[in-house]
Amino acid sequence: MRIDVITLFPGMFEGPLTESILQRARDADLLDLHFHDLREFGLGEYRQVDDKPYGGGVGMVMRADVVVSAIESVMKEGQSGSFLARSLACLKRATGKRGSDKSSPYRIYLSARGEVLTQPKVEKIASEHDWLILLCGHYEGVDQRVMEGGWIDEEISIGEYVLTGGELPAMVLIDAVARHIPGVLGKDESAAEESFSPSIGRKKEYPHYTRPEESRGLKVPNVLVSGHHAEIEKWRRKQLY
Repeated sequence: MRIDVITLFPGMFEGPLTESILQRARDADLLDLHFHDLREFGLGEYRQVDDKPYGGGVGMVMRADVVVSAIESVMKEGQSGSFLARSLACLKRATGKRGSDKSSPYRIYLSARGEVLTQPKVEKIASEHDWLILLCGHYEGVDQRVMEGGWIDEEISIGEYVLTGGELPAMVLIDAVARHIPGVLGKDESAAEESFSPSIGRKKEYPHYTRPEESRGLKVPNVLVSGHHAEIEKWRRKQLY
């Protein structure tokens, strides 16, 4: 999967997305991340990307002309033949299937007004799209004409609260979606039975225990060390909520 991020602060992504599972996915060509500085599309000597809102009010609004230029530039870059050939090769390596040529990106604006991100939505995005473009908002948001003109396919929020920008939500979305790319997790079943997965009825997962069997006077539930798999499964199902 290719993910392009349009942001005013590309440096914010250097730490969280260059460690652990996500970095291994990038090294294996399963996840192809690109970060684009919106300032490069800004206007004038000072690379202006925002302006005062019509109708008055506090704050600034990200300009439609700047944002649209950035989105169209990223789309043009991504639709090159070299990218399509590479993405299909990665898909074949990951799944063993030839796959389809999905040359159009799914464009998401990370916004407090968007629909709240849920596990079913994550799974839908991961299964239906091989290429995402994520737009990170700032200030009072993006000029509404970016959405009205069809340059954004969906607005997504990660919760009913307001952050200083869309970078953290973009990181959350990337992490959540990447886990469902074939080959990213160590075992295919790793994402199959966990909190909010369909296999456990979209409920929260049961608690886990490991060695030692007793720690600070607290013991592992007897059923988990009994070796009775049917009873263990029954106990786990009762813990779901």
